[in-house]
Amino acid sequence: QVQLVESGGGLVQAGGSLRLSCAASGRTYRSYVMGWFRQAPGKEREFVAAISWSGDSTGYADSVKGRFTISRDNAKNTVYLQMNSLKPEDTAVYYCAADSATYYSRTYFTANQGDYDYWGQGTQVTVSS
Repeated sequence: QVQLVESGGGLVQAGGSLRLSCAASGRTYRSYVMGWFRQAPGKEREFVAAISWSGDSTGYADSVKGRFTISRDNAKNTVYLQMNSLKPEDTAVYYCAADSATYYSRTYFTANQGDYDYWGQGTQVTVSS
């Protein structure tokens, strides 16, 4: 029903910036809460950032606060993750995800992986030292 495709990953030097995009396809009648997660080799997938359906509220993992910014353009069915001041420990496969539940609050979002119903295939981000 919903397909998510990430793009924008690549190789950057420490301190550099990268912008990820997540394009949604498939016909829907509502905007979803969206999130970004990442998984490094040998580690569990972890929460990175989330945004409410309206875009009015965002949340971040402590490890990326002040460096990453999540945003969305509902008219384009696209979510973004702007990553600045990248560190080698940010190296991971980054996934976008959609929570299809109905939330009437303009500010609700979730960091719980289990709440997300649709997942992209991931895009590799590698930060060199």
